[in-house]
Formats: sequence, structure tokens, C-alpha cells
Amino acid sequence: MNWPTTALTEKIGIAYPIIQAPMAGGMTTPQLVAAVANAGGLGSLAAGYLEPEEIRLTIAEIRTLTDRPFAVNLFIPETVSDDPERIERAHALLDPYRRELGLSAAASPVRYLPDFGEQLAAILEERVAIFSFTFGVPKPDEVEALRQRGIVTMGTATHLLEAIVLEESGVDMIVAQGLEAGGHRGTFVGPPEQGLVGTLALIPLLANHIRIPFVAAGGIMDGRGIAAALALGAAGVQMGTAFLTCTESGAPPSYKEILCHGTEITTTLTRAFSGKLARSLKNRFINEMQAFEAELPGYPIQHALTREIRQAAARQGRPEFMSLWASQGCPLCNPKPAGQLLTDWITQVEGLLRW
Repeated sequence: MNWPTTALTEKIGIAYPIIQAPMAGGMTTPQLVAAVANAGGLGSLAAGYLEPEEIRLTIAEIRTLTDRPFAVNLFIPETVSDDPERIERAHALLDPYRRELGLSAAASPVRYLPDFGEQLAAILEERVAIFSFTFGVPKPDEVEALRQRGIVTMGTATHLLEAIVLEESGVDMIVAQGLEAGGHRGTFVGPPEQGLVGTLALIPLLANHIRIPFVAAGGIMDGRGIAAALALGAAGVQMGTAFLTCTESGAPPSYKEILCHGTEITTTLTRAFSGKLARSLKNRFINEMQAFEAELPGYPIQHALTREIRQAAARQGRPEFMSLWASQGCPLCNPKPAGQLLTDWITQVEGLLRW
């Protein structure tokens, strides 16, 4: 059946108001993005850690797999505070893990992240359908450049004030990220602890105060969560963890396995892996580094310092040293192809809302 249109489906021309969240680090493969798009949802490429040429090549690959719209996501740059003492302390704390994984001692990277301006230029050149972003707001001239090319813009808010800032900046839509969400907190106004608002509380707040369309994110794992978000006033949902165990996900096998056996109390908020507050499944690295989080450098420095550890752990099947981003809803993960997941959720929503 044809679902009733929402402001999300109408704006970007998709059949169902379901967005596959951009999950950085290789999770959102071209195959996953295309599978979601072909099933009537909105696939999202997480490009925050990709160099401009990698972005272009990946967009080209996605376009060979689907002719439907999809989103590309970047991280808004933040001020990087180099603190030699914190960096030296981090090296000292990380060296034992490097040795255990067979890695040599590390030198500090020359650059922590790709150049945002060059990344955005690639997206503008490719004229993707949707540009989504987190950790802040693009500059006014950047928002205007995107609009001039007909690119829909979508920013992340973790509390009402951030949503108001995004609306006033002229973006088209908002992703409202509840505290249940896996991965990094998108907070950019105030400390991240200020943005720990549950999805159930956040969505009605935005419905009462925000005029532009917004979607719900955080802990939504199936048709029940989708139906609830729509009933609360959201124009759609963004789901990340629910896609991590699907066939097309780029998550390592050991990551998928542990996700399927997690519980709602096995996630925690941590700064250990990246210097930025993020929700992950608990593991040895998080437990052992917890006492030292206040001594670590911030994002993206800590993220760069742990990169080789995380990559080696993934290659070696050592989840105790991997950043296992996961929402509180992870016990509801269902290891099916992405298209089948969407079909199941659509059927569930239709039964619940009697469409």
C-alpha cells in the first residue's frame, strides 16, 4: 500500500519516512546505502572520515547500485586544542594496548581529520540529494551554496535550543537525537551532558516549538518505534543500530556477533575511544580507560590516537579493543538483509496504525 506522505517523504521523494543513519568507520557501505534507498527509505553515507576523492568514488559506486536519492553526512569542524601533555599521557595509556595487538609505538598524526572545506566541495560538485551533518552548523555561505545546488540540508540536534539554532540557520530538516542513540552525541550547544534528553521527551518538545520537519533518532529498532515517533509528531525516523547487523553492513563479524547478544544495560557513555561522548557496548578498553577519561585529549585527537588500535582489533577479531557503538535498543537487532528489515517494519507500522 502507499503510506500517507510526511514532510520528510514529500521533501526528498522517498516512499517511507525511514532514514538509515550515517555510521562512520566503514559501517555504511555503498551496498547498505543502496539497499535502503531501493527499498523506499533514505540511505546515508557516513563520509566524515573520508578524503574528498574517496567521497567522490563512493558516491559514484552508490549511483551504480541505485537511482534513488541518498544522503551524505559530514562532521562540522570543531576547535582542536593541542595539549602536548594530554597527548603524551594518552600515548602512555595506549601503548600497552598497542603492544598487545602487535603494533609499534605510535607517533602523533600530522592531521586529525580530512579538510572539511574540501569534503564539502566534493559533495557540492556531486550534487547529492541530501547533505546531513552533525557536531554543529555550517557557515551561512555554505548553507547557501548547498541551497543553490538544490541539496536538502539536515542537521542534528540533541535538545530544543540546538533545534532552534538549526532552524534559524536556514537548514531544511532536523534529526532529533535522543540519549538512547548509539555512537557520538551530536551536542554542539553546551556540554554533551546537557543534551541527554530521551527521544520520548525530545520529539514532543520539537513538535511544539519547531516549524521545519524533524525526524526522531535514538533507540528506534522496529515498527513499534517508528509508529511511536510518527504519533509523537516526527516526520520520520533515523535508525542506525538496527542496520548494523544486516547483511550489507560493514560492521566486522565480531561486532555483529556481540551486538546480537547485548542487553539494554550493556551500553555506556564513554569518551575513551575518541575524546567525545559516545554510546558504546561496554568492553575491556572502556572499563580500563574509564578512570583516565579526564586526562585524555579531546575529539578528534583521541580518535586519531586510537585509530590503529581499533583497526587492528577489527582485523584480529578482538572486540574488547573496538569502538562498539550501539543504542540502548541493541538487543532488538535482527540480522536480515536491509531490504527485508524495511519490509518487516513497514508491515508492523501498518498493523499498529491501521493504515
